[in-house]
Amino acid sequence: MSNLASVDGRRFVPRTDTVLADPRLAAAIERLGRARVKEAVAHAQQEARSGQISPDAVADVAVAGLPAAATSLLPVLNATGVLLHTNLGRAPLSAAAVAAMSAAAGYTDLEFDLASGTRGRRGRGALAALAAAVPAAEAVHLVNNNAAALVLAATALAAGREIVVSRGEMIEIGDGFRLPELMASTGARIREVGSTNRTALADYASACGPDTGFVLKVHPSNFRVEGFTAQVSVAELATLGVPVLADIGSGLLRRHPLLPDEPDAGSWLRAGAALVTASGDKLLGGPQAGLIFGRATLVRQLARHPLARALRVDKTTAAALEATLTGPPAPLASALAAGEKELARRARELAARLAAAGLDAEPAPSTAVVGGGGAPGVPLPSAAVSLPAGLAAPLRYGPPVRGGQVPAVAGRTEGGRLLLDLRAVPPGQDDLLAAAVLAAAPAAGDPAARDPSSCR
Repeated sequence: MSNLASVDGRRFVPRTDTVLADPRLAAAIERLGRARVKEAVAHAQQEARSGQISPDAVADVAVAGLPAAATSLLPVLNATGVLLHTNLGRAPLSAAAVAAMSAAAGYTDLEFDLASGTRGRRGRGALAALAAAVPAAEAVHLVNNNAAALVLAATALAAGREIVVSRGEMIEIGDGFRLPELMASTGARIREVGSTNRTALADYASACGPDTGFVLKVHPSNFRVEGFTAQVSVAELATLGVPVLADIGSGLLRRHPLLPDEPDAGSWLRAGAALVTASGDKLLGGPQAGLIFGRATLVRQLARHPLARALRVDKTTAAALEATLTGPPAPLASALAAGEKELARRARELAARLAAAGLDAEPAPSTAVVGGGGAPGVPLPSAAVSLPAGLAAPLRYGPPVRGGQVPAVAGRTEGGRLLLDLRAVPPGQDDLLAAAVLAAAPAAGDPAARDPSSCR
C-alpha cells in the first residue's frame, strides 16, 4: 500500500481576487460590471474544483464565459420571413438611428435651448421631423407606443363618455390585450355598432349624440375579413359631426406602392380624421413610439393632459425617431424593396457555400410577410436556404450563440425543413449567417446537417 497521501486539487484553485487581477478581467469589469465578471470567475472556479478544467485555466475559462455586452439581450438574425417580428423587437434600427441614440446617451439639449439658455420644447427635433413627414397634420405629439396614444386620447377626450366603434374593429392587439378593454380602462364607455362583418354609416349615426367623445376607426392591421362585408370610410365618418380618431396601427406615414391597401396617416387626415395614431416601430422602421397627428386643438389637449407626462418618450427614442425620419432609408424599407431575383441569387450562393462545407443545404423559394400588425394577407415573394430541421435549436441557442461567437438565427420550419428566409436579412450579413450555420452544425443532432449523403 502506498504511503503517499492524495492531494486535494481544490487547494490549487486560485483565489477570486487573484483571478480578477488578470488584466483581461480587470478590463471587463469596466465594460460589464464587477458582479457579472465575478459570476463568470465563480463558474470557472467551480469547474476547476470538480476537475473539469485545470486550476491554471480558471482565468481563461472565465474570460471565455463573459458576455459580449452588459445585457441579457442577444442579437438575432431574423430569417423567419416575418419582417416585423414582434418577438424579435419589430423594426431593426438604421445605422443613423443607432448613432443618434449613442449621441443622445449622455447629457444633451433634450429640453434646453442652448442659444437662449432657457428651457426648450422637449424633443423638438423629433416633433419637427414628424410634422414634416405628414404635412396634412396641423400638430403632432409623441408618446411611448401606439396603445399609449389611444389611452391618452380616450382619457383626454372621452373619460366618462362614449367611444363609438364597429364590432368588426374590436381587435386584440397581442399578448391577450384587447382594444375595447384597453379603452374602457380609461373610464370611457365603449358603444359597439354594426356587426362583425358589416357596419353601415347609419349604425354610427344612430349611436352618436351629446355623450359621444369620438368615433374610433381602427384599421384591422393583423387580420382580414373577406366575403359578405361592409365598412365605413374615414371620409364618411367625418360627416357625422363628431371627432374621428383613426388608428392606422402599422405606422405608414405615406402611401407605399407594395402595400396599396394599407392606410397611411396623411391620407386619413386628408379624408377628415381629427386624429390619427400609429406605431413608430412598424412600417416606419423606427423605435417603439406612439405617433399622434391631427387638429392642433385636439393634439394640444392631449399633450397638456397630466397623463401625457407618464407616457412621454426618453431622449434616446426621440433621437432615434428623428434620425429615422430624416436619415437614410431604414432597414425595413430595404427589406420591402428587395428584388426577388436578387434574393434568389443570394440563396443560391449561400446554399452552395454551406453545401461545399458538407451541409445539406439547398436554395428554396419562400414567401415572406410584413407581420407586426401590418399588411395582413399581402405575400412578399422571397428566397430561402433550406436546411435540416435539426439545426433550428442550435442556431437559436447553441453553445456558439451562448458564448457570443455568433448571433442567434431564427428561421421557420416548413415541410420538415428549416427555412432561412433572406428578405429580412441584410445582404451585408450573409457572411455572418453562413458562419452561424457552420458553427451550429456540430451541435445539431441530425446527421444530415453535416453529411449530405444522408439527406432525405
